[in-house]
Amino acid sequence: MATLSVKDKLKAQQIYMILSALFIASLVVSNLIFQKFFYWDFFGLYTFEISVGILPYPVTFLITDIISEVYGKKKANLVVTTGIFASFFSLLIVYAADAVPATAWSPIGNSLFEKVFGATAIAVFASMVAYLLAQYIDIQLFHFWKRLTKGKHLWIRNNFSTFLSQFVDTFSVLFLLCSFGKIDWELFSGLLLSGFLFKVLIAALDTPFLYLAVYQLRKLFNLKPAEELKFEAV
Repeated sequence: MATLSVKDKLKAQQIYMILSALFIASLVVSNLIFQKFFYWDFFGLYTFEISVGILPYPVTFLITDIISEVYGKKKANLVVTTGIFASFFSLLIVYAADAVPATAWSPIGNSLFEKVFGATAIAVFASMVAYLLAQYIDIQLFHFWKRLTKGKHLWIRNNFSTFLSQFVDTFSVLFLLCSFGKIDWELFSGLLLSGFLFKVLIAALDTPFLYLAVYQLRKLFNLKPAEELKFEAV
């Protein structure tokens, strides 16, 4: 375990806070914008039809993998738990905003606001169930592969942990949204396939960014391969 100076401990905490902030922002925004769907023609091979809420969501898995690799499982679980509280707090704010009446001159009236954010409660609930299952599975599998490979082959634990957790996430959130009548069941299989394939593609593409982030953090704090950053708060 590397011995850190007080200055390095503060720097490590600051980086952890920045990563946590990016994680929470991505998670909260994904819940707020999920009702818009878009299509993406992937070089004529496959046409994705997915919610825009999926765009910031893979960032959360990249960040938890960075934290898991450098800061350890405990810190990764902490940011996941923090994200849950942030999401529910954002839900309370949306409820409060929906409850107060709009003025006659308000650019956004009550009906439009309710149409855009009215399903947020169901979205947050569905997302949180899927999120809890997927993120904790991802962290557990990440460290399972890390132990199995003895800290080598970062790409294996990054991708193999994310692939399964992303399937659990996509299946769970779509199942709940369909069960609550927010999405038609006839769209379930298509959205499941599109959502999962998109997340798998992004997970594969973010591997170089994971390597770069881990390399820079290990260099910054003089960490050995597979060594985790342990420190007490200062």
